[in-house]
Amino acid sequence: MAKRKTQKSELRPGISQSEVRDVEEMSTPRTPVIYEVVRRLGEEEMSRPSTSLWWSGVAGGLSISFSLLAQAIIETHLPETGWRVLVTSFGYCVGFLIVILGRQQLFTESTITVVLPVLKDFNWNTIGNMARLWAIVLLANLAGTLFAALFCSFAPVLPDELLAGMLDISRALIDFTWWDMFFRAITSGFLMAALVWMIPSAERAKFHVIVMMTWLIAVGGFTHIVAGSMEAYMLVIAGDWSVWTMLGQFLVPVLIGNIVGGTALFALISYAQVMDEI
Repeated sequence: MAKRKTQKSELRPGISQSEVRDVEEMSTPRTPVIYEVVRRLGEEEMSRPSTSLWWSGVAGGLSISFSLLAQAIIETHLPETGWRVLVTSFGYCVGFLIVILGRQQLFTESTITVVLPVLKDFNWNTIGNMARLWAIVLLANLAGTLFAALFCSFAPVLPDELLAGMLDISRALIDFTWWDMFFRAITSGFLMAALVWMIPSAERAKFHVIVMMTWLIAVGGFTHIVAGSMEAYMLVIAGDWSVWTMLGQFLVPVLIGNIVGGTALFALISYAQVMDEI
């Protein structure tokens, strides 16, 4: 009898037990819950063998190259108008959808996932694990996009028109200064970290969240170390950039900017808002 009274007292008037369960299922997870999900994901990634991280990173680099290819395919079929960039930018989302939904390693995702475990347990061991993962995944991503750029440029797989379209999109990087690359990369890094943070509560809307955030990166002209490396390699192969120009003008500022945006800004802020609740 007392048990029945307890159950009744937990229900609000007019709401059945099944509706209470519906409310719980539809409620947005609390911030500490999201933090814990992302943190545990980071711990899982840091515990993976180096070989697994490497090949998952290579796969991520290969997959992300489809962003530039998809953009070029859309662009070559549209007239030159002021709104064309709004449509072609949706092609940029393709590579990210493959990588994120396929659970492949992407460096800019790890700027928040593996940082949260370090912030919770700050010691040389966790810092070393973070550095190991960052180094392996970044090099693997860049190796994957390099292979994709060489394959697209020299293998007879793309029509000349499509290859020219990929180069036209890539040449937008030439007009950026070092500081342009850096500050645009901060925004890109922040958006990628926000994407990772949003996914645990997105549930069935993951596809839409990924498309929305990555489309914003493309249409805003923000720079991404992995997706942009495909464009940078294409410029080197075409002779528009030297290897040293690519390294100094693109790789260094964009890498620093992505880390600042994803780690120094988003990850630290995310940790600060829950550190008294965990």
